[in-house]
Parts: sequence; structure tokens; C-alpha cells
Amino acid sequence: MVHLLRPEPAAEILAPFPNAGSFKDLANFCQTRYLRDMSTMNISLPEALKSFVDQQVSGRGFGTSSEYVRELIRKDQDRQYLRGLLLDGAASAPTEAVDAGYFDRLRDRVRRRVTK
Repeated sequence: MVHLLRPEPAAEILAPFPNAGSFKDLANFCQTRYLRDMSTMNISLPEALKSFVDQQVSGRGFGTSSEYVRELIRKDQDRQYLRGLLLDGAASAPTEAVDAGYFDRLRDRVRRRVTK
């Protein structure tokens, strides 16, 4: 079982910066605000997948497995959003051809707006 939410105390994060002073207070505030809206989710993974997640966390600069999973979810949300845009575009009525002339007219329109 992998526990996805392992928040690191701000003091641990800022420990290498002894002169942080008020930054510690700011970090504590930010962490409290960030974690207040968090929910906890536990997932079970086969050892091979857990090892893969651990490798990704350490090798790609993620602080925790939670950060890695959140990034995967955000990327999937982006992918689904872009897929929806593509499907909407494919289902829409055809417009004028997009060729060099189209881009010339578009640049002219932008230049006119900028010079106003």
C-alpha cells in the first residue's frame, strides 16, 4: 500500500537555508493553506509499480509520490481537455483554408490592432 499524502514540514524543507527567518513562517502558512484543501487517498500497487513510482519520484525531482501522482492526474486532465477541443474542432463546420494567405491576413489584423 502506498500512502499518497506525505507532507514534509516546512522546517525540513527550509533546513538547508538557516537565514530563511520569516520565510519559515511564510512556508508554514502556505503549507497549511495548501494542505487544508487536500484529501487523503490510499492506493494499493504491486511491488513493480511501487518501485517504478519511487524511481520516478527520486529521478525526476518530485518530493513525494503524491506530487508525482498529482502531476500524472493534471497531465491526464490536460490531455482530456485537448482531446475535447480536437473533437469539437473536427465536428465543426469547415472554414476557410489555412494557407500562407490566411496567416498573412491574420498578421495584418494583429498589426492593425497593435498600432491602434
